[in-house]
Amino acid sequence: MTSLIIFLVLIAAIVLYAIGIYNSLVNLRNRVKNAFAQIDVQLTRRYDLIPNLVEAVKGYMKHERETLEAVINARNNAVSSLEAANLDPSNAVAIQELGASEGALGAALGRLFALSEAYPDLKANQNMMQFQEELASTENKVAFSRQAFNDTVLSYNNKAENFPNNIIASRYNFELASFLEIESEEKREVPEVSFS
Repeated sequence: MTSLIIFLVLIAAIVLYAIGIYNSLVNLRNRVKNAFAQIDVQLTRRYDLIPNLVEAVKGYMKHERETLEAVINARNNAVSSLEAANLDPSNAVAIQELGASEGALGAALGRLFALSEAYPDLKANQNMMQFQEELASTENKVAFSRQAFNDTVLSYNNKAENFPNNIIASRYNFELASFLEIESEEKREVPEVSFS
């Protein structure tokens, strides 16, 4: 009888331990989603600024239609990628596609700002300066939010891969999350905000 009680207590302890692992994995997966929501807020703000920036530039850069279209197309691709990643922030493919589209958008904006240097009236335009300042501020917030997201992903992935957590994680389909890495980020600069 005593061995039966010890056996039942041991089984109960194992079950409670497994429940604790499962719950901690759920909590960390939800933190990944929450951290991505912060990125979503900042990227949405960035995407909302871009059409206004393009409109401010259009009147000055009449002969640069390709560049303006490239910025709008890159923005639209980034918005689509963000929407896909928002459905499941732990989906590695969606996060990688978002990183690639963000890299393309950063490159397109970089070309736009480089071209704008050739237009002195545009450089002095108050709206243009304000949009660039807001965009640079948003870029910094995106970088901060992305770092927080990647830190959360690291915690979640560590928890899911450590033994014996990996047994529970694989049994209940806790997929590893992917870091948000902006392609060619080391080459990409924060858009220049000074037109002086």
